[in-house]
Amino acid sequence: MFGIPGKQAVTITDKAAHQIRKLMTGGDKKGLRIGVKKGGCAGMEYTMEYVDAIDPMDEVVEQDGARVMIAPMAQMFLFGTEIDYETALLESGFKFKNPNVSEACGCGESIKFNEM
Repeated sequence: MFGIPGKQAVTITDKAAHQIRKLMTGGDKKGLRIGVKKGGCAGMEYTMEYVDAIDPMDEVVEQDGARVMIAPMAQMFLFGTEIDYETALLESGFKFKNPNVSEACGCGESIKFNEM
């Protein structure tokens, strides 16, 4: 929807693709839908959910067998984002490297976007 022809809306690292594939097969899901919603101390938060069906309005990105759907309202906020999966001693999870973010709170859960 907001994409550039020939360029994916988001990129997925090998680690993230592996984790998405693993979770897709475990529950027989169609993919991971990502979005944004109002909330958190910086104003917006990422949302993520594994879904059984692809919404026709979703932007679909497939890489190495992993499928990510971007919710329509979030497409302009997530364009150019790299999705990674990091494993640390105390926590593991998906990380977003988003060039559209102007601020993030200390916990990393809440974000503010550049003026669009």
